[in-house]
Amino acid sequence: MTRDEELMTALYTEHYGVLLAFVSRYERDRHRAEDLVQETLLRAWKHIERIDVGRDTTRSYLLTIARNVVSNAWRAEQRRPRLVSDPDAVAAVAAADNVDQLVEGWLIRAALDRLSVEHREVVQAVYYDGQTVADTARRLSVPEGTVKSRTYYAVRALRAAFEEMGVLR
Repeated sequence: MTRDEELMTALYTEHYGVLLAFVSRYERDRHRAEDLVQETLLRAWKHIERIDVGRDTTRSYLLTIARNVVSNAWRAEQRRPRLVSDPDAVAAVAAADNVDQLVEGWLIRAALDRLSVEHREVVQAVYYDGQTVADTARRLSVPEGTVKSRTYYAVRALRAAFEEMGVLR
């Protein structure tokens, strides 16, 4: 074992209980307090050259480190959002609104209103009702080729309407 390792073992053996008691005054959770003491000893290990065993300042040095570790942990805890378990507080949170859906629906309705009746019927049947070209042709009493061409030109007209409305570029 190196001299530094021997020193850390001695520090741990001699000061762990005092450090745990000190940290426990501020941290009620035993496991969390033990973690903070470990962090204190780790920081002391990183700066082992500052510890002078010849002087009687080792414990105060470790307690200073522990105080800083506890303060840092407290500050970090204050920055974290907390889980709310109060049913009244949860109920008071505003529900998600559907403004985006309403605006999108309004834009689509405005663009569809710019189409001819024939094009609007084809778009409604094919895209909203989910009908096939053959079913749409039978329902509208037109040939399937007419449904295909109306669908093609209706989509182009919708694209142009959306561009005029500033929705597409």
